[in-house]
Amino acid sequence: MFRSSQDVMLCLLVASLFFFLYLVMQVVKDILNQSSFEESWVLRLCVNFAGYSCILVPGFVAYKFVKATEYLDRTDLGCFGRFVRLCLGDADPDLMKTIESSAPTLTQVRSPSKKALQLLYCFGGLQTSYLIWGVLQEKIMTQEYRNSSDETDSFKDSEFLVFVNRVLAFAFSGIHLIFTRHPRHNCPLYKYVYCSLTNILSSWCQYEALKFVTFPTQVLVKASKIIPVMVMGKIVSKKKFEYYEYVTAVMMSVGMVMFLLNNSGEHKGVKETTVSGIVLMAMYMAMDSFTSNWQSKLFSTYNMSSVQMMCGVNLFSCLFTAVSLLSQGLLFNSFLFMTKFPSFAMDCFLLSLCSATGQLFIFYTISTFGPVVFVIITTLRQVFAILLSCIIYNHHLSTFAVFGVSIIFIALFLRIYCNQRLRNIRKQQSRGSSQG
Repeated sequence: MFRSSQDVMLCLLVASLFFFLYLVMQVVKDILNQSSFEESWVLRLCVNFAGYSCILVPGFVAYKFVKATEYLDRTDLGCFGRFVRLCLGDADPDLMKTIESSAPTLTQVRSPSKKALQLLYCFGGLQTSYLIWGVLQEKIMTQEYRNSSDETDSFKDSEFLVFVNRVLAFAFSGIHLIFTRHPRHNCPLYKYVYCSLTNILSSWCQYEALKFVTFPTQVLVKASKIIPVMVMGKIVSKKKFEYYEYVTAVMMSVGMVMFLLNNSGEHKGVKETTVSGIVLMAMYMAMDSFTSNWQSKLFSTYNMSSVQMMCGVNLFSCLFTAVSLLSQGLLFNSFLFMTKFPSFAMDCFLLSLCSATGQLFIFYTISTFGPVVFVIITTLRQVFAILLSCIIYNHHLSTFAVFGVSIIFIALFLRIYCNQRLRNIRKQQSRGSSQG
């Protein structure tokens, strides 16, 4: 009886908070519809975050209720209680030891020809997925669509693009988990909330920034995100960095300054970089840096697979964006835009497909060849993405801007070389000490 009463209280608490916040969002939406809401990305971001609070606030209250009432300490939890423990419980230390002891120790021997084919497969998959994704991303956010009735309109809702990307990524990762073997999952689901939230916010900033900056500018800013990753690593994980990492970070900063100062909007087809675009890209880098550092922390703590991480993060991303879009009444409008402009629906599907398959190629490349090869392929992809965007959308790069781009990519390759050289030196030193 006591167990059932606690279950009912928890359900009522979560449900009442959710519907109360949802109704508040409806009132806010009606007020904002009478103002210039669509013209301000700051207001849109605040409203999006208010939509996420429909899940965040009830979840936080449920967590506090479970801890305060010692809900999970009972032995007669039942089906609902086991679900609550899956979401809000702590990791099982005995299972953690089992996972660590059962980690695979065998390495697969591959012939040189097979390694070459696998490398070609990874290179082609990553380049194809993300180059098409970049072209479609710029097209959706910057170009007008035309239908058979000769009507034209442009799509402006960045959050819907995040939503469809995450839905397909969640479906892909879920199917992958069903048909392949992975370690036993021991991470409380609420741990994914932090990186899921920053992940969707960083993606939203990335899409929204294309309204204010050119795609080449965005690619270069993303290539230089090592700087905020280092800063966030210091804050979140207390990491230490080598001197060459600071040198290459400074080189990237100089290259970015040269590119931004000399790639002005004087030529046809070039969009001028605005303060809003710079702020949005700075927010993107900060959020994305936290996401990667938090995911690294979860990997090291719970020994999960990359696909399990992909599935967990995208699960909450789907929930956050779906509730936010529904509370703002934008989900139906976006689907209506799809029916009105079928070419947009196709672009949207291909964008999501490339994003999801690209994530799977990332995991496969890192697990097969390691992070160094993956970084080299990604760096080359960024060069190709800039060239492709300039050719398709007529972006002009001044000579000084090209020099800034060169400095950034020289710094990237120098960083890769130094990382690999330092790793080899440490391996030789460890072998020497073990032999001695």
